[in-house]
Amino acid sequence: MEQLPGAVGISRLSVYDSLAPDGLLGGTPHMHLTCSEGYVVTAGEGVVQTLSGQGYQETPLRPGTVAWFPPGTVHRLVNQGGLQIVVVMQNSGLPEAGDAVLTFPPDVLEDPAAYANAATLPEGGVPGTDLGAAFRRRDLAVTGFLELRDAGPGELKAFHEAAARLIAPKLPAWRERWERGALHAALETGRQLDALAAGDASHLGRGGISALPAPSEHGRHGMCGLLDTYHVTAA
Repeated sequence: MEQLPGAVGISRLSVYDSLAPDGLLGGTPHMHLTCSEGYVVTAGEGVVQTLSGQGYQETPLRPGTVAWFPPGTVHRLVNQGGLQIVVVMQNSGLPEAGDAVLTFPPDVLEDPAAYANAATLPEGGVPGTDLGAAFRRRDLAVTGFLELRDAGPGELKAFHEAAARLIAPKLPAWRERWERGALHAALETGRQLDALAAGDASHLGRGGISALPAPSEHGRHGMCGLLDTYHVTAA
């Protein structure tokens, strides 16, 4: 099985529709450190709240909307009715390996053991496990997000720095995933360009098609909602 184009990851997301502490329905605020993320809205309505160097913003989400953002953007999905999204993630495998930090309050964020305890769902959130743990995690992150949103740019910078310290032990494994995935895909394009420049079109003879008839996993409790995930492993 070939990787997806550009070694991206794809999931279908049904955004949570339970109440958070501020009275809004939706998911868990968090930030990625090395992966851009894109949304293709397929049903329902909502907004994505973001906090970044551009300040706090709310972007409406409707069927047909495509929205995306780079690492360092804190984001929270708000469900205003049946919000469903196809999520496209850079660096397939890295998000699953922990490339996200939730906006827990500073005392939790600065304690790796407390962070892991608050962030980890029973059995990894597999279908059939208690959604209460996912909602408790969401509510703690919303509390921290609201404080961060109202605190100003200095606190956002401190959050970025705390997040970088928290994930530092994971970086060697992340680099290996990136080298096998996105970097390999980019370098392969370079090899194809070099071959064509030399008049060698032999790689075109290796064409074909790969398909996944359905997600390989249904209904996992994710940070933003219930996930149907497509797992693709390169040959």
